[in-house]
Amino acid sequence: MLSFIPFLVLIVLITCCVVVFGNATLDGASQVSLLVASAVSALIGHFSKRLEWENLEKEITAKIASCTPAIIILLLIGAIGGTWMVSGIVPTMIYYGMQIIRPEVFLVSSSLLCALVSLMIGSSWTTVATIGLALMGIGKAHGFDDGWIAGSIITGAYFGDKLSPLSDTTVLASSVSGTPLFTHIRYMLYTTVPTFCISLAIFLIAGLTMNVSGHGNVAEFMDGLQHTFVISPWLLLVPVLTGVMIARRWPSMVVLFLAILLAVVVALLVQPQLVHQISGEADPGLLTQYKGMMQVCYGSTDIETGIPVLNELVHTSGMAGMMPTIWLIICAQTFGGALTATGQLQDLMRVVLRMVRGTASLVASTVGTALFCNIAMADQYLSIMLSSSMFKDTFRERGYEPRLLSRSCEDGATVTSVLVPWNTCGLTQSTVLGVATLTYLPYCFFNYLSPLMSIFIASIGWKIKRHAEN
Repeated sequence: MLSFIPFLVLIVLITCCVVVFGNATLDGASQVSLLVASAVSALIGHFSKRLEWENLEKEITAKIASCTPAIIILLLIGAIGGTWMVSGIVPTMIYYGMQIIRPEVFLVSSSLLCALVSLMIGSSWTTVATIGLALMGIGKAHGFDDGWIAGSIITGAYFGDKLSPLSDTTVLASSVSGTPLFTHIRYMLYTTVPTFCISLAIFLIAGLTMNVSGHGNVAEFMDGLQHTFVISPWLLLVPVLTGVMIARRWPSMVVLFLAILLAVVVALLVQPQLVHQISGEADPGLLTQYKGMMQVCYGSTDIETGIPVLNELVHTSGMAGMMPTIWLIICAQTFGGALTATGQLQDLMRVVLRMVRGTASLVASTVGTALFCNIAMADQYLSIMLSSSMFKDTFRERGYEPRLLSRSCEDGATVTSVLVPWNTCGLTQSTVLGVATLTYLPYCFFNYLSPLMSIFIASIGWKIKRHAEN
């Protein structure tokens, strides 16, 4: 019973943080809550099991050290987000994507466009808060219900977020489970693509059968992009080359670093006026360009397009924008280290593992635990890290490759977070779109079908890898 106390303390603290801080919970309140829960765990371990401080410190240090690659990748992701935006790569993708929207295929086009943008920038939050907000207005003009519009937007945004090598949740899930990033992404295709195809089929049928009218005007949005950036299909060579590097299974850090360098070169050659604008200097010399690109990589950038929604879309935060996530990872690993050192995590695992019999039940337990953490602790990052920590040893002892664990954690945590009204994701998306969580929930087909698909794939044994297999 004592082993449940740190979790109860964390749940209470996180709940209070969500009530008090709302969408700003990740700015520090969640991190402090984790450290307090870690202290409670350490105290219980000291008095009940005579745990020595040196052992606790050693376990916490080991946990944090295991996430060092994730921290480096997150910093690179921050830089690539800024450079790909300012270079015009992402705006070009958005510009051409907007041209496919027509009323009868609006829902499916909305999902595809959000999936494309989210895949390119690695953020469902940014996608929903920018292009998603624009699509809400277009969808309303076409006459679609708010729930359908928001559902199609969220479906696409979380599909792209889940498969993007730039996504912090994708990097986090692969890192804490010990799975190479692109191995993790490729393995998720077996559950993610079928689920997304089912969702697209539903949106397509719904759009073709609904009686809607109106014509969404996207001309202003496209003009804003065209007047701010140099839009050219040649810019798409950078993501193509990045895709080639990924396909050739180059190390993720190498791929991201080279993608940044390519985008920097493109930005200096194609968008020099934007780099100059970001630098804030009057002199357009080489040092000014150098300063501008450095700011794009590490700091916040604002580009004026004349359209408020578009300004939000092209805003980037660089490496500095990744610091709250990195801070959260360190604090969560501290909590995980305390639970491991005190034996409390093992005590909880024994309770859960009594229900595990085979592959399907193991995956179902992992997915269910991740979903429970989303509900109880109101944060997808905590859900990924804690569910991975709880089941990591079990997957290894039973001979399963870590990619099965990382995929199960993402299927249970990343996509379901937006379905919980008090979760940070649910709070954010409902606030941004102006649609209540329970209103869009029935139409987020991808988000609630993903956990079921994960369990189904495990139950039929399709592509379930063990250590002895290739």
